[in-house]
Amino acid sequence: MRILHILSQKPDFTGSGKYIQAVIRCAAKKGHDNFLVAGVQDNFFLSSSIISPERTIFVKFKTRELDFPIPGMSDVMPYESSVFSTLTSTQINAYESAFTKAIVKAKDMFMPDIIHTHHLWLVSKVARESLPFLPMVTTCHGTGLRQFHLCYGLGEDVKKPCRTIDRIMSLSHYQKKEIQSIYSIDKEKIDVVGGGYDDSLFFFDKKPSNGAIQILYAGKLSRAKGVPWLLKSMGRIKHLPWKLHLAGTGSGIEKEECINLAEKLNGRVIVHGSLNHNKLADLMRKTHIFILPSFFEGLPLVLMEAIASGCRIITTSLPGIREVLGDSSDRKIVNLVELPILETIDSPYEKDMNFLMEQLAKIIGKVIKKIMKHPQPDMEEARKITEKYTWEKVFSRIENVYEKASKNF
Repeated sequence: MRILHILSQKPDFTGSGKYIQAVIRCAAKKGHDNFLVAGVQDNFFLSSSIISPERTIFVKFKTRELDFPIPGMSDVMPYESSVFSTLTSTQINAYESAFTKAIVKAKDMFMPDIIHTHHLWLVSKVARESLPFLPMVTTCHGTGLRQFHLCYGLGEDVKKPCRTIDRIMSLSHYQKKEIQSIYSIDKEKIDVVGGGYDDSLFFFDKKPSNGAIQILYAGKLSRAKGVPWLLKSMGRIKHLPWKLHLAGTGSGIEKEECINLAEKLNGRVIVHGSLNHNKLADLMRKTHIFILPSFFEGLPLVLMEAIASGCRIITTSLPGIREVLGDSSDRKIVNLVELPILETIDSPYEKDMNFLMEQLAKIIGKVIKKIMKHPQPDMEEARKITEKYTWEKVFSRIENVYEKASKNF
């Protein structure tokens, strides 16, 4: 099968960027032919080990045609970006025009059998309108649903074309219901596929049995990801032996806030910046606890990577996460933090912050004390959670969706 993959932002650095890389690799291993259209800026380079440069068309931002930074599906990205809710109509028109040209050019060069877009948002609308005569599937990563709430007018423009996409892939059953509700898409057109991890990279190695408990956060340094909340909470358990690693980057005042809070913890936080998958996997194998304190998520792939690496998990009890990881009372390695009602889709009320910090500090302290007694995790439980989420198994489910979409044509 000849597959045209489309992503509106850099095919790296974020969850959807890593996802599309994994899908392309798995597709190639299964004998499929791949072509990629993606948004980039600042001389971005994608390794030829992922896809040949001749099989890519990049829509370039911060250029004469698109003289603004690439709009991020999240409002805080690990590189310079624009925010969809602040784009002018002129910028949106230029964005749609640039992607239309790239997608049509890719069709003429590659003659695809099927289109696979990422995010139920603007680029999927453009692809559907540009190539209505080809079967098309879209992976929903969750941030498109968030953008719909933040950019209602633009969301209404996206809604109708997205309804005509042949198949939608969701990360969880909860997300499937969200897609049905927001886009009024027939549930029979939505397949729960999930996200994957690379089991050749992320695997268990014996954890350190003495010294400080190693704790890791990996992701964007932003408020929506809960990083300031995490750092303030760590200040409440200074009496315990821990070292916190922050892997990832961000931009603007939110990144500065995270760095400043980290510096106040007297050398107990190591800020690694952006790590490639090999370095992240190495760090995870040495880590006892992985923390993801997000206020909004779809199904973060990094959780599966951390569990496969033998990390105990502390994360917020968001619906998609809870669905896949289960009730924390039944788990030895998963600890879910309950959130109060949020003020917006990804931020709490200020009045609740003290309670949130107390709650997170209490859970982290409890898990640290458990690890001091029993450093090694229950890997049988870890395998039960992760066994369905290797990329090989996830891509088999994606292939089934390709076949369903193609049969309708």
